[in-house]
Amino acid sequence: MNDTMVTLVGNVATGVEYRDTATGGVARFRFAVTARRWDRERGTWADGHTSFYTVFAWRTLGANLAASVSVGEPLVVHGRLKVREEERDGQRKTFVDIDALAVGHDLTRGTAAFRRVAKGEPRLTERQESGAAGPVRDPWDTGPAPAAGESAASAPLSPSATEESVQVLKPVP
Repeated sequence: MNDTMVTLVGNVATGVEYRDTATGGVARFRFAVTARRWDRERGTWADGHTSFYTVFAWRTLGANLAASVSVGEPLVVHGRLKVREEERDGQRKTFVDIDALAVGHDLTRGTAAFRRVAKGEPRLTERQESGAAGPVRDPWDTGPAPAAGESAASAPLSPSATEESVQVLKPVP
C-alpha cells in the first residue's frame, strides 16, 4: 500500500485520551509542530507557523502513551499521514491525522528513562479502573513491590535503582 509516512517533531498540545475498544484500545492527542527559521537580518531563530495534528495510537502503543506522555512534552512522532475533509456547520473543514507507528520523547530537549512493560502486566488504566487491592504504585517506580502492610515510600529500592548504580556521563571538552 502507498501510505504517506511522516516524522514530526513537536510538543503535546492536549492531554492523551485513552479508550478501550474491541481491537485493544486507542489513544488520541493533539500535537503542535512549529517551524523554526534562521532570521539572517536579526541573527536569531524565529518561530514560524504552528501546525496541529491529531495523533492516534492503537493497542499497546496507545496504552503506553497514556501512561507516559503529558501536555507540553517534546515528542518525535512517526506514522501514516491521513488527510480528511468533513462538512461542519455548512463549511468544509480539512483535518490532518497521524496514525502513529512509533512515538518517543525528543532527547535533544531533555532526558528520559525507559521502563519495559512486563508481559501480562495490567495496563495503568486497567489497574485504576479495577480498583485493585493495595496502594497504586508510581508507574516510574523501579523498585520491588512493597510487602503487605508496607507503604510504597518505605519499600527498599532494587540495586538497579540505587544511587551507586547511576553512571553520570560528563561532556568531553
